[in-house]
This record gives sequence, structure tokens and C-alpha cells, in this order.
Amino acid sequence: MDAAIQQKVDKWLNGNYDAETKEGIKKQQSNNADELADAFYKNLEFGTGGLRGIMGIGTNRMNKYTVGMATQGFANYLKKSFEGEISVAIAYDCRNNSRSFAEITANVFAANGIKVYLFEALRPTPELSYTIREKGCKGGVVLTASHNPKEYNGYKAYWDDGSQLVPPHDKNVIIEVDKIESVDDVKWNGGEDKIELIGKEMDEAYLDMLQGLSVYPKVCAAQQDLTIVYTPIHGTGITLVPDALKRFGFNNVHIVEEQAVPDGNFPTVVYPNPEETEAMSMGLKKAKALDADILLGTDPDADRVAIGVKNQQGQWVLLNGNQTAMIAFNYMMEARKAKGIAQPNDMVVKTIVTTGMIDAIAAANNVKSYSVLTGFKWIAELIRNKEGKENYIIGGEESFGLMIGDKVRDKDAISAVALCCEMAAYEKNKGRSLFDKLIDLYLQYGFYKESLVNVVKKGMNGAKEIADMMEGYRNNPPQTLDGQAVVQLLDYELQLGKNVSGGQSGETWKIGLPKSNVLQFILEDGTSISARPSGTEPKIKFYFSTNEKLNSAAEFEATEKKLDEKIERIVKEMGL
Repeated sequence: MDAAIQQKVDKWLNGNYDAETKEGIKKQQSNNADELADAFYKNLEFGTGGLRGIMGIGTNRMNKYTVGMATQGFANYLKKSFEGEISVAIAYDCRNNSRSFAEITANVFAANGIKVYLFEALRPTPELSYTIREKGCKGGVVLTASHNPKEYNGYKAYWDDGSQLVPPHDKNVIIEVDKIESVDDVKWNGGEDKIELIGKEMDEAYLDMLQGLSVYPKVCAAQQDLTIVYTPIHGTGITLVPDALKRFGFNNVHIVEEQAVPDGNFPTVVYPNPEETEAMSMGLKKAKALDADILLGTDPDADRVAIGVKNQQGQWVLLNGNQTAMIAFNYMMEARKAKGIAQPNDMVVKTIVTTGMIDAIAAANNVKSYSVLTGFKWIAELIRNKEGKENYIIGGEESFGLMIGDKVRDKDAISAVALCCEMAAYEKNKGRSLFDKLIDLYLQYGFYKESLVNVVKKGMNGAKEIADMMEGYRNNPPQTLDGQAVVQLLDYELQLGKNVSGGQSGETWKIGLPKSNVLQFILEDGTSISARPSGTEPKIKFYFSTNEKLNSAAEFEATEKKLDEKIERIVKEMGL
């Protein structure tokens, strides 16, 4: 074993770690030295969003020691940043060890003299964001690995506005966490009287807020029998989604019972990710059996939502995240205009890898549309910067996330489920479906088609392979793709845009967003390709978007096939 890795292992074997942990290390030394090396070859990085990793023994794993050390660093930064009494809120999801990690987090904060509001049982991530704002907390933590496989857990850190950490706080917290070199630097206990359990009262406050997001409550009442199928995929959504739908007036809600009980082993799915058709298969089966109007699924911490609807042939289809976002954005803008509540300073926010169709819809509705880096913390930051000047309506991204209204500053699948059902009710009230509305929007604004390709690179060499891929694209960008010239290169790491062909070749401009390791290639027909290493998983993501005019509803399938084939050719040409 590498000497540096062995030194870390020895530190755990000889340090103030519990006997069970030390025994586990010894077993791995005998039985699986490679796995032990992977568990210790680096420290689990406290990134700009917090921690996420495989659970287990070691510096590169999610365990009580890495969680405690991260919390000590976060506590130190909070105490440097604020005077007087400091409070935090803590929530956790259904994953294995989430409750114990939450209790450790609460104990360390309390031992550092920080008031803690700890949820008495599992709750969705968006409720944590809401609670921070409602309770006037200076920060917060939710223990979750979102939609990752069951082996993972994570630690999302939040600031006083209810959003995940943004500059300068993200980097400053990392500096403080990195200073905690030993478990001996952590205050593990003392001050337990500073921990207050919360629950039902916050649920009621959150649901009251959510009910106020409804644009057409009378339409929901008229369609109270809308047949809704919902699956929480063994996650926290079960705690609030049924009540949220009841608040919106819907009383014909059918839960996928096999996936209703929270379970960190996610026994009925391979991945607890509503973006995956497999994870939604039980819901689809139930929706077909009931001839439902809409199907909805949420991920383990209930911040992502997937929806299923019947197409014009009566077949069930799952909408992708771009389609869901586009319909939701359009609904909020159109409905507000129709009700006479639209404001001249209304704004919507999407991310740079989310469909450009939203920009077209916003322009047609005279609403300002902003694009930010991937992640809802950047949407939240823009809201904070525009507060008092512009009126935020809705934000979203392609990875099945929506944020309606500004009371929650993170993606929120609870409000998204309720809004999607209201949209379905609105269309049904006119004798139509959400799929009909989708086609109408394509006819009006053009058929935008997006696709995502993930390239996974695991293990000790994975990060380097991903870095090498990005460096290759940065230094030697393609000149043509699918016979189309690459006319623009946008490098968000260098914050530089450049025209690379045509009459303005060589012209450059500054990209006014924070640095991020993202590259975008724009083709002469408007097609865009974005490359972005994941911040939470060992993979690099490639986003593809292209569009063309849809002449009639009858040409939907043929046009979709044509756009799919175009994307497939580009993917093949890039060797992905």
C-alpha cells in the first residue's frame, strides 16, 4: 500500500476512533486491501455543496467522523460570520444512517454553542430550506444523497437565506473544514439543551405557504376528481405530498403502495431517481391500470419531480426535465397574465444547460429570463441580488427541478407536484391534456429537443480522466459537428466567450457568471453541446440541445425522430 495511504490508515488505528471502526479496518486489511486504499487515499472532499460519498470506514467515506469534522468546520465559520445567538436547522431523508448523521451534526453544533432545530423525523429537503428562513437561522444542513444509489449519503450545507452555499461562503467553509485535521479537533458533545425538536408546526406553515402558490384554485376545485398517481420511491415525499395535494383540493390521489414506505435500501428500484424510467415503472403500471390523468414521482429527498402523461395516441410517456420545466414556466407566465396579476418586473430563471425554449416563451410574454450556472443556489443568489427590484416567479433546471415562488430557495418537488396537478386540471377543464399543451407550445415556439449523455469514470483515476477530457476539449475544440461549423465556444472556467468561425471569428467577450468548469459549443444552426463534470458523482455530463420548426401536430413524431437522429450523430462523432 502507498506509504501516504498507510499513514492515514495507521492514524485511524491508533487514534480516538471506536473499536468497531478499528476492527473494520483490520478486516479490510486482510480481505480487501484495494477497497481499503480507495477508502483512505484522499479525504472526502467538502465541496461547494457539502459532502457526498459512499458510506463506510475511511477518510474518503461518509461516516460519523467525516460528518463530525465537517460540522465542526461549518460551526467555526458560522461563529466567525455572525454575532449573538446563532441557530441552524437540520433535516434528514430516508437513507441508511441519515438519522444518526443528523444527530451527530446536531450534537456538534450544540457543543459549539449553536442553537439547533432538529426535525423529529425525516422531512423533504425543501422544507429544510423553508425552515431556515422561517426560523431566522444562520445556516442549515440536510443529510441526503438525493437520487444517488443506496450506498451513498451526503451532507448539504445551507446559508441564512435558505440556499446552498455560494461565494464567498462556500470556499470559506471549505477552508475551515480543511483546518479540522483530527477527530480530536471536534467538540462531539455538551450543550444538548440547545437542541429543539421540530415537526408538525413547520409542516403546517410550509403547507400554508405552498397553498398560496396556486394560481387557479377554482379550477382545482372543479377538477377535484382528477385521477392522480404518485410514488415517493421510498423517500420523504410521502410525508408532505399527499397533504399538499389535499390542500390544492385534489381528493382522487393513488399512492404506489409498494414504494410508499421510506426505505434507504430502495428495494423496488435499481436507482431511486425519477429521471430513470425503471424507477417510475411501478407508477406507470398503476397509472395505466387506473387510466389516470397524471403520474408523479419524487426522489428520496423530494426535491426532484418526474411526471407522466398520456400522449395523443393514449400511450403513457414520461416527460423529460426540460419539457416539465418548459410547461411549468409557460403556465406561470400565461396564468399570471390571464388573471391580471403579472407584473412588469416579473422574472424567471433557468440554468445554462436548460432548454432555450424557456427564453423564447419568456420573450413572448414580456418576462425577463435569466440563465445561471447549474444548481439552484445560483438561482437563489440571483433572487437575492434582484430582491426589491425584480419579481421572481419560477426557476428550474433540466434535471427535474423546479422552484416556484421565493419562500423556498432550493428545488422543491412538493410544490412542483401540486403545480403539475393544477396544470393538468387546467387543461382537463378545457377538455385537453398536458401533452396537448406540450404540442401547442412546440407549434408556437419551435420543437426543442434535448438529450443528456453521462460518461462515468470511477475510482482513483476517474477524476484525472475527467479532467483530461475537459482539457482536451478546451485546448482542441471541434471545428465542425454533424457537418455544421462550431461558431462559438463558451468557456465558463475562463469566463470567456469566443466566435471561432464566420465573419466575426476571433471576437471575444467576458461571460458575466462565476467561474465553473463548463464548456459549450454552439453550432451555426443554433444546436448547443455542453460538457460539465458532475459536482456530486464520478462522471462528466454532456448536454445536447437542438430545435427546428414543427409544422403540424401530425408531424410531431417524424420531427422528433429527425432531431433524435441529429443528436445521435453528434454523440457518435464525439466518441461518447
